Amino acid sequence: MSMIEAICLSPEHGAPQRETRAAQVNETLGLLGDRYSGSAPAVVSFIAAEEVEAFNGRTGLSVEPVQTGRNIVTRGVELNDLVGKRFRVGDVVFEGMELCEPCATLGSKLSTDQVSAKQIVRELTHRAGIRAYVKSAGDVQVGSAVEAA
Repeated sequence: MSMIEAICLSPEHGAPQRETRAAQVNETLGLLGDRYSGSAPAVVSFIAAEEVEAFNGRTGLSVEPVQTGRNIVTRGVELNDLVGKRFRVGDVVFEGMELCEPCATLGSKLSTDQVSAKQIVRELTHRAGIRAYVKSAGDVQVGSAVEAA
């Protein structure tokens, strides 16, 4: 089953994300309570738990999905396939906008003495989730299904 495994919010830039069980999404503001809320256009980021697990297997690291900076963690969803398509999570309709490629900041944040920032970025390229436009307002919560809209 395709579902939401976690919702991650950071109230301001540079602050660590924290997990929450539910959140409100506004079609003009985005994910309420997140650092990007109010940015135009309203966009939410997604990452697949399976990709984080595979990344950990390839690198030997123990990265948690909340450390990736993405808002919604899914399980059982091929997120890359949703770029250009509409999908529903809970009450909210999203439209996949683009791949959410890893940046040098994420690479630096996750790097260790054994795994460089450059390796982090390379290992997450095309696997770090997607950004999606918010097309309708509503609530999302852990356990919500991800389905075609």
